[in-house]
Amino acid sequence: MNITQEKINDLNAVVKIKIAPEDYTEKVDKSIKEQAKKANLPGFRKGMVPMAHIKKMYGKSILVEEINNLLSETLNKYLTDNKVEILGQPLPVMDDTKKFKWDNTDEFEFDYELGLAPAIDVNITSKDKFTEYKVKADEETLASRIKNIRRSYGKMTNPEVSADDDVLYAELTQLSPDGSVFEDGIISTGSIRLDQVMDKKIEKSLIGLKKDDVVELDVSKAFDKNEVVIAKLLNISEEDAAALDSKFTMVIKNVNRLEESDLNQEFFDKLFGEGTVTDEAGFTTKITEEVEGMFQQDADRKLQNDIYKQLIESVQIELPDEFLHKWLKATNEKLTVEELAEGYDDFAKNLKWTLIENKLIQDNNIEIKYEDVFATAKQRLDAQFRMYSPAPMPEDQLAQYTATFLKEKDNATRIFDEVKALKVFEYIKSVATLDQQDIPYNKFIALK
Repeated sequence: MNITQEKINDLNAVVKIKIAPEDYTEKVDKSIKEQAKKANLPGFRKGMVPMAHIKKMYGKSILVEEINNLLSETLNKYLTDNKVEILGQPLPVMDDTKKFKWDNTDEFEFDYELGLAPAIDVNITSKDKFTEYKVKADEETLASRIKNIRRSYGKMTNPEVSADDDVLYAELTQLSPDGSVFEDGIISTGSIRLDQVMDKKIEKSLIGLKKDDVVELDVSKAFDKNEVVIAKLLNISEEDAAALDSKFTMVIKNVNRLEESDLNQEFFDKLFGEGTVTDEAGFTTKITEEVEGMFQQDADRKLQNDIYKQLIESVQIELPDEFLHKWLKATNEKLTVEELAEGYDDFAKNLKWTLIENKLIQDNNIEIKYEDVFATAKQRLDAQFRMYSPAPMPEDQLAQYTATFLKEKDNATRIFDEVKALKVFEYIKSVATLDQQDIPYNKFIALK
């Protein structure tokens, strides 16, 4: 066996593998013997089929399989032993001039194109500067969060007159353009949440209504042509909802209101555990911490995005673009030329960032441990559960959920990549200069 590499330039190379009969004959003979032991052919007792018969029937396919296995093993070992860092996977070079007999006497030669990973230099210093925002809960955002939590633990009432955020239970009847009832039109009974009404004028017209009141409603305008909301309200398909252009007569059947829970000890204990919070000031402090904790995740993502953009622009990285185009097309035959052209820039940026990450990890001995992966997965699951209930899940139960979650390979890979990114960002933040700025949430969301 002979394997050589021809370097075309710093980013491209061709590996040539030559295989002689002595490299594969023993492997092929062994496979034929194993096949003979398992073969169950008419006219022969099981396991007693002559090797010559197996060779005649399956010899060529066995040879092809063994050559493919030998190529894969040889190429991978060569790349590993010689520390050849590649992008994508080796691509076989198609050569119609090479004709093989596949009769166990051939000398084979196969060529593979390689896209080589570029050598890069990533040097983070205190001269690299980024803005780290500390997002504070503004009064409006905090009040909205407190209101939603209190309503989640509140009780349903039926006031006589509708007000902001109420739910109208009503019968809707489709009208013709002339205002008459549309024959065989839509008739549906459903609930209209006033906080979902997008048109402010229509929303105002639905305030102050009481049972048995009759009003006209332009459904499409009220919900800004949101086919999901309209389809659910009228019990029709989303496709029909998107095409709907009719007004409706609406008869109010009931007014529903979710009253806010009282700020008492029972409410505090349900939220935070017995005795953790004992008064309204402590409640507000806890909710502020929770809200600002969620905001801080947004701020961290912005800082990470700013670091990503700056390093992608500042670190000089040249890629084997022609090879990568060819590799992407080879590994996804359904990918069109247009799709490849449109998506390549984003692919190249992500690949460059991976190279930057790996270089920083290598140069600075950054470790990614299982306990870090477990802790991160646990935090993510805890945050998901808290979206449905502010009360924390018992620690042992959360740990059990996390262990089960990480048994799925895709989940484990995704969290590992997240931890890897977080470790790299933490290193960058520890070396670069961070300009910390307090900013209210309503101004933070306006930042690009």
